[in-house]
Amino acid sequence: MKLVQMDFRYTGPFGQEMAEAMQELAESISKEPGFLWKIWTENKENQEAGGIYMFADEESAKKYVAMHTARLKQFGIEQVNAKYFDVNVPLSKIDNGPV
Repeated sequence: MKLVQMDFRYTGPFGQEMAEAMQELAESISKEPGFLWKIWTENKENQEAGGIYMFADEESAKKYVAMHTARLKQFGIEQVNAKYFDVNVPLSKIDNGPV
Protein backbone atom coordinates (compact mmCIF):
# COMPACT_ATOMS: atom_id res chain seq x y z
CA MET A 1 0.00 0.00 0.00
CA LYS A 2 1.06 3.58 -0.64
CA LEU A 3 -0.38 6.65 1.09
CA VAL A 4 -0.29 10.02 -0.64
CA GLN A 5 -0.77 13.40 1.02
CA MET A 6 -1.67 16.21 -1.39
CA ASP A 7 -2.43 19.87 -0.70
CA PHE A 8 -2.69 23.12 -2.59
CA ARG A 9 -3.98 26.71 -2.38
CA TYR A 10 -7.75 26.75 -2.82
CA THR A 11 -10.19 29.62 -2.51
CA GLY A 12 -13.39 27.60 -2.30
CA PRO A 13 -16.10 26.60 -2.16
CA PHE A 14 -15.84 24.81 1.20
CA GLY A 15 -18.05 22.58 3.31
CA GLN A 16 -21.37 21.50 1.89
CA GLU A 17 -20.92 23.73 -1.17
CA MET A 18 -17.65 21.96 -1.91
CA ALA A 19 -19.31 18.56 -1.45
CA GLU A 20 -21.96 19.47 -3.99
CA ALA A 21 -19.53 21.06 -6.45
CA MET A 22 -17.00 18.21 -6.27
CA GLN A 23 -19.34 15.20 -6.25
CA GLU A 24 -18.64 14.28 -9.87
CA LEU A 25 -14.89 14.61 -9.28
CA ALA A 26 -15.13 12.39 -6.19
CA GLU A 27 -16.98 9.76 -8.18
CA SER A 28 -14.31 9.78 -10.90
CA ILE A 29 -11.50 9.50 -8.33
CA SER A 30 -13.16 6.41 -6.85
CA LYS A 31 -12.74 4.64 -10.20
CA GLU A 32 -9.00 5.24 -10.62
CA PRO A 33 -6.80 2.12 -10.97
CA GLY A 34 -5.32 1.03 -7.64
CA PHE A 35 -7.34 3.60 -5.66
CA LEU A 36 -8.56 2.38 -2.26
CA TRP A 37 -9.86 5.47 -0.44
CA LYS A 38 -9.54 9.23 0.05
CA ILE A 39 -10.12 11.60 2.93
CA TRP A 40 -10.90 15.06 1.57
CA THR A 41 -9.22 17.90 3.47
CA GLU A 42 -10.06 21.60 3.53
CA ASN A 43 -9.02 24.65 5.53
CA LYS A 44 -11.11 27.70 4.72
CA GLU A 45 -9.12 29.95 7.04
CA ASN A 46 -5.81 29.15 5.31
CA GLN A 47 -7.40 28.78 1.84
CA GLU A 48 -6.09 25.24 1.35
CA ALA A 49 -7.53 21.92 0.25
CA GLY A 50 -6.32 18.48 -0.69
CA GLY A 51 -6.57 14.95 0.55
CA ILE A 52 -5.09 11.85 2.04
CA TYR A 53 -5.23 8.97 -0.46
CA MET A 54 -4.55 5.26 -0.15
CA PHE A 55 -3.49 3.25 -3.18
CA ALA A 56 -2.85 -0.45 -3.59
CA ASP A 57 0.67 0.16 -4.90
CA GLU A 58 3.26 2.84 -5.64
CA GLU A 59 2.79 2.69 -9.41
CA SER A 60 -0.93 3.49 -9.13
CA ALA A 61 -0.19 6.30 -6.66
CA LYS A 62 2.40 7.94 -8.90
CA LYS A 63 0.22 7.70 -12.01
CA TYR A 64 -2.70 9.24 -10.13
CA VAL A 65 -0.61 12.11 -8.73
CA ALA A 66 0.71 12.95 -12.22
CA MET A 67 -2.78 12.89 -13.71
CA HIS A 68 -4.41 14.82 -10.85
CA THR A 69 -1.66 17.45 -10.76
CA ALA A 70 -2.20 18.10 -14.48
CA ARG A 71 -5.96 18.28 -13.92
CA LEU A 72 -5.54 20.77 -11.07
CA LYS A 73 -3.32 22.94 -13.26
CA GLN A 74 -6.17 23.05 -15.79
CA PHE A 75 -8.30 24.40 -12.92
CA GLY A 76 -5.72 27.18 -12.41
CA ILE A 77 -3.92 25.62 -9.44
CA GLU A 78 -0.22 26.07 -10.14
CA GLN A 79 1.46 24.53 -7.07
CA VAL A 80 0.47 21.07 -5.87
CA ASN A 81 2.36 19.45 -3.00
CA ALA A 82 2.45 15.65 -2.92
CA LYS A 83 4.21 13.36 -0.47
CA TYR A 84 4.36 9.57 -0.60
CA PHE A 85 4.41 7.33 2.47
CA ASP A 86 4.60 3.63 3.16
CA VAL A 87 2.06 2.39 5.69
CA ASN A 88 2.99 0.48 8.82
CA VAL A 89 -0.04 -1.81 8.76
CA PRO A 90 0.37 -3.50 12.17
CA LEU A 91 0.60 -0.18 14.03
CA SER A 92 -2.16 1.39 11.92
CA LYS A 93 -4.49 -1.50 12.78
CA ILE A 94 -3.88 -0.97 16.50
CA ASP A 95 -4.98 2.66 16.08
CA ASN A 96 -8.03 1.82 13.91
CA GLY A 97 -6.47 2.98 10.64
CA PRO A 98 -8.55 2.04 7.57
CA VAL A 99 -6.01 -0.49 6.26
